[in-house]
Amino acid sequence: MTMANILVLIGTESGNAQMVADAVRDPLEDAGHSVTISDKATHADEFAGHDTLLVICATHGSGDIPSNMLPLHETLSRETPDLSPWRYGVIALGDMTYQDTFCGGGKQMDALLEKLGARKVGERLEVDASIQPLPDEEAVGWVKEWVKLV
Repeated sequence: MTMANILVLIGTESGNAQMVADAVRDPLEDAGHSVTISDKATHADEFAGHDTLLVICATHGSGDIPSNMLPLHETLSRETPDLSPWRYGVIALGDMTYQDTFCGGGKQMDALLEKLGARKVGERLEVDASIQPLPDEEAVGWVKEWVKLV
């Protein structure tokens, strides 16, 4: 089995997505994959050296992408690079009490990556903060299954 070089892209406002990224690092590395975590990516060039992207994206405001991930979303939207060489997965964090915008940040990143040709691995995990105050626990369970597909 070929091991993946996974770039974990974090979109966070309050630190929950960072907490999730830190929690999923061990199961990914335990499965033999290389893991790099970034909360500052702004351009597709930064994906070089990785074959798989794992987006962990919170939602804030009216279903918005966190401010640290917004430059990446804007650059990808504007430049529309061919992302077909990359596989990806998405962990979207949200709060179902905001039904209309639930997991909006992660859903927007998911749609953009798919539009640009990246190949989705597995289903998007949507973590509801209103019933799951510790998103890292749910994410670790999901990533242990997701990593089998990578």
